[in-house]
Amino acid sequence: MENNHVEAIEKYLRKIDYIVRKNGRMILNDYNLTAPQFTALQILINSGGMTISELSQKMDLACSTITDLVDRMEKSELVKRTRDEKDKRVVRVTTLKKGGEVLNKVMDKRISFLESKLENLSSEEKESLMNALEKLYINMSDEYS
Repeated sequence: MENNHVEAIEKYLRKIDYIVRKNGRMILNDYNLTAPQFTALQILINSGGMTISELSQKMDLACSTITDLVDRMEKSELVKRTRDEKDKRVVRVTTLKKGGEVLNKVMDKRISFLESKLENLSSEEKESLMNALEKLYINMSDEYS
């Protein structure tokens, strides 16, 4: 019986992931942003900035791919490159005000979408779901941190 639960959970997680990604792409299109640009903005904002190499490792993409990505984001005035104060050979990528604003708008729309899908759940059900997802995330993130 327990195995049936795991299979059902996996199935629903996959289906939910598909819906969230599909809706997320529609939201990103409204802001002329690609999924990798969205991911890069999140990482850069959370880290305060990093080198192309560090961003490449964090996103698990080739440095050349990240360079192209940052070039396009720079043209859209979402990020900027600056020389490191301590070592002028090092170039850091940081978010600009517009990048932070776009990220906030996208996140607000994503949260609104999820709120609309959770409105039929009671407060207790939402809290239970949040706690279960948090535990699952913690168990999974141990392997990938």
